[in-house]
Amino acid sequence: MSNPISFNQNIIIDGALASELQRRGCDLNDSLWSAKVLIEQPDLIRQVHYDYFKAGADCATTASYQASPLGFAKKGISLDESIKLIKKSVELAQQAKEQYLTQIGKNKSLFIAGSVGPYGAYLADGSEYTGNYQLSEEEFIEFHQIRIQALIDAKADILACETLPNFAEIKALVKVLKQYPTMTAWFSFTLKDANHLSDGTPLKEVIDYLNNVDQVVSVGINCIALEEVTAALTVLQTLTRKPLIVYPNSGEQYDPTTKQWHKNHQHNCTFKNQLPTWLKLGAKLIGGCCQTTPKDIAEIADYLKSIK
Repeated sequence: MSNPISFNQNIIIDGALASELQRRGCDLNDSLWSAKVLIEQPDLIRQVHYDYFKAGADCATTASYQASPLGFAKKGISLDESIKLIKKSVELAQQAKEQYLTQIGKNKSLFIAGSVGPYGAYLADGSEYTGNYQLSEEEFIEFHQIRIQALIDAKADILACETLPNFAEIKALVKVLKQYPTMTAWFSFTLKDANHLSDGTPLKEVIDYLNNVDQVVSVGINCIALEEVTAALTVLQTLTRKPLIVYPNSGEQYDPTTKQWHKNHQHNCTFKNQLPTWLKLGAKLIGGCCQTTPKDIAEIADYLKSIK
């Protein structure tokens, strides 16, 4: 088992894909969300990946978060075509990486994370923020298996098992991961509060479980509000020696009915003023989630350069 990149140094993850596609004119009010663009405008996805690399990201996260055979089947797309689309999400990120490396004319360690969104994302009702869904272990495995196989076949460097709110699903994902012993993954969660997963499971229970899984090379949080990160990292750093990953949203609040984000003016947190604290608390992989942009990633990159 080998990591695509050393996590002993700071790694910059990219920012939002879906909301960035919306900013560029895509209508994502659809159960497929950003996966819809894999069908309609794949080159736009490649361009967003490229812009994040240009902004300073070391990692592109694929447009497969909501790309599941079950979700595609609801749109009348065959299993074979679904698998091709999931593989295409990796290929687009690889193309953006090659384009960027060619342009800068030098070698740089960049990698591709194959996004594995939760079952709650397929439901398209915001339940990735509550974990309020139940499936058997076998059903969770069946849901995730085909996509994970496709991402690995397309040569993603690592799996990004992300926005995970449900402990039963996390355990099922580990079972799938163990079928591919040379593959590594990061697991990042949504939270009810600094001490609990969204479904109410104590974070200590979740992390104690993942500490025993060598293939999970980083744990942390994503798509929580900027102002909630410090409290969560304070807890996480006491629970694990694994490198911590953090990629919050911009602090805006999500309405799952309209699939829109609304500004929250009750805090003054920015990436720039929060980064020093996050780094002290052990964050190694840092990026952005919903409503963040290449400008935010450039801000992270500039700050990390300034403290070298």
